[in-house]
Amino acid sequence: MVINTPYSKTNPGYHNPKKVADKKPIPPGMIATRRLWLFRIIALTIFPILLLLAEFSLRIAGYGFSPNAIIKCQVNGTDACCDNVKFGWRFFPKNIARESEPFIFPAQKSHNTYRIFILGASAAQGTPEPAFNFGRILQKMLEDKYPEVNFEIINTAITATNSHVVLQIAKDCARNNPDLFIVYLGNNEVNGPYGAGTVYTLPLANLHLIRTGIALKATRLGQLLTDLADSAGAQKNAPKEWLGLTMFLNKQVRANTTQLEAVYRNFQRNLKDIRQIALKSRSKIIFCTVGSNLKDSPPFASLHLPDLDPTEMKKWDDIYAQGVEFELKGDYADAIERYLEAAEIDKHYADLQFRLGRCYWALAEYEKARERYIRARELDTLRFRADTRINNIIRNVASASAAESIYLTDTTEVFERNSPHAVPGQELFYEHVHLNFKGNYFLAKAVFEKVQQALPPHLIKSQRADKHQILTEDECAQRLACTGWDRYRIADKVLNGFIKIPPFTNQLYQQQRLIQMERNIESLKMYLVPDALENIALQYRQVIQKSPSDWRLHWNYGKLLTEGLKDYKAAVEQAYLVQKHLPHSYLANTSLGAVSRGLGDIDKVIAHYLEAIRIKPTCIEAHYYLSRAYHKQNRIDESIEYYSKTLQLQPTHITAYNELVEILYNSDNIDRGIDVCRKALLFVPDSAILHCNLGIMLDKKGNRTEAFKELNTAIKIDPNSTKIRTVLEAILKKGN
Repeated sequence: MVINTPYSKTNPGYHNPKKVADKKPIPPGMIATRRLWLFRIIALTIFPILLLLAEFSLRIAGYGFSPNAIIKCQVNGTDACCDNVKFGWRFFPKNIARESEPFIFPAQKSHNTYRIFILGASAAQGTPEPAFNFGRILQKMLEDKYPEVNFEIINTAITATNSHVVLQIAKDCARNNPDLFIVYLGNNEVNGPYGAGTVYTLPLANLHLIRTGIALKATRLGQLLTDLADSAGAQKNAPKEWLGLTMFLNKQVRANTTQLEAVYRNFQRNLKDIRQIALKSRSKIIFCTVGSNLKDSPPFASLHLPDLDPTEMKKWDDIYAQGVEFELKGDYADAIERYLEAAEIDKHYADLQFRLGRCYWALAEYEKARERYIRARELDTLRFRADTRINNIIRNVASASAAESIYLTDTTEVFERNSPHAVPGQELFYEHVHLNFKGNYFLAKAVFEKVQQALPPHLIKSQRADKHQILTEDECAQRLACTGWDRYRIADKVLNGFIKIPPFTNQLYQQQRLIQMERNIESLKMYLVPDALENIALQYRQVIQKSPSDWRLHWNYGKLLTEGLKDYKAAVEQAYLVQKHLPHSYLANTSLGAVSRGLGDIDKVIAHYLEAIRIKPTCIEAHYYLSRAYHKQNRIDESIEYYSKTLQLQPTHITAYNELVEILYNSDNIDRGIDVCRKALLFVPDSAILHCNLGIMLDKKGNRTEAFKELNTAIKIDPNSTKIRTVLEAILKKGN
């Protein structure tokens, strides 16, 4: 029997002292290296696998949205491609995301088709009326000159976007057999996503960070992280609703700042990459410089030199005021003298340069006026217009390559040639950058000449020899049904949707502009009388007969029938034709919903607006009219639900607030009604009717002191309101 001892080899706890002595301790550095390599292996294998699994799981669960600008769809069982109404969610808060005009085209391109993609922002889209944008005018010119060619012009332009967004759109277009890209882009580089003056995203200068963020939002995992961050209040300062240029009032950017240098640098890089995308897709590309209104669009905002001391500031103000006084009297030479004296103290104030331009213009010194107008644009601290540097970048990118596939349309030169004394103004523009029909015509005509150079010989060899002239402006207007009624609608929209709203209200000479525009609108009212409307309806029918597949013609004709002639039955037919041509779009359903409202068919109103929301969950119009429709059917809970959703999407929707409060009042849900009124007044504090309704609610709860306070506030805001005075008197009598 062997006895186990502490030193016995048969003892399980035995350690050979010699062996222990022979073992060398592992150096700490080697342990750290091994752990580092283990972490690297996990990071390179397991971590990516987990991310892929998470991404795959989110896709399977149906979370998120397609990040592409162009998505697949079907029309009558045939594969097609169409716009993605959710694409803008990658770059904007969802409730204010912008979108392109609806489009749809066959997935398979026929042999005689020439496919053109237009890239850009609101000016390329055709704001304020996309039916008359330069792309549609260009299409009429091309169809007239080359009738045997099928021209597909797909306008992917989106309001408020810049080159960071357009680069992603170009990538999607390149996957769909393009023949030609047309780029009209540059107005939103400062204020668009990631720009120095943006309100949509964080302003970033580093292009690598910008592109990484954009790529991340293309994944479902990135979209989840974005949604979680938004719900945690990461975007609490982002706009809650679309307010146009008003959103940028506090986003002034001075000229010649380091922020602007980053904007220019990124714009150039993005344009080069768009150029490369076109070349890799074996497509041709036309770059266009970007025009702006110099003569009739004063700066939106001005800033003095930051280091101007109070004494100099006081002196500048005094001299400037003297110049203004002389200008008002028509003493332009004396005004110029004072303004130049002020410029010696501070020449960076944009309004000063614009006033100099006006005075030189009045004295017929047009070249000097032009120089000052350009300076005023360059110094405008709300930078909504492409400046000289932006246009020079466009020229350089277009001319830097020796490829025969790249063309330049120098739009600014075209506009100068077609403007009095080479200074573009209201002859071509509605306001600062958006082109009227004439402006769009000149742009289309200039681009047409480059398209002709780009067309492959095999497509145009059979063109008609007797068709040499480009369509005139009037001929294009006729073929697109640009009628007197349309001109009235556009003028009214520009005045009330733009010019009467900040920052336009902050521009110099605003009162003169208002008077002129109101006179123009008054002269256009001749097209609103019944006989004129019937004649315009006939014009639409004649044009539609020649272009039956143009959904825009059906859309505008439907608006004429609905809003002008109140012929809802005839409008139904046009709405269904829009739906036939755009089966993927929510627009057809909003049109059908509007017509159904006119016919009083509440069930169809609900059906069409529900479908619109299914396609576009952020459609404010659909949510609002659904809430009203449910109210009419006495479906109170559903009505309240959709009123609440409407107000989430548009927190300043006063009518929706008041109608919701009325429902809550009649349902004896007074506490919630008071809460709704108080929340509403955070967004629209100057609403007399909301203060009045809050007073009524508070009186109902017996809180007479606060009720009187709210009603008195309402009277101060709207002293002529009979309703508010009646309510106040009734409460006073009840108290006595």
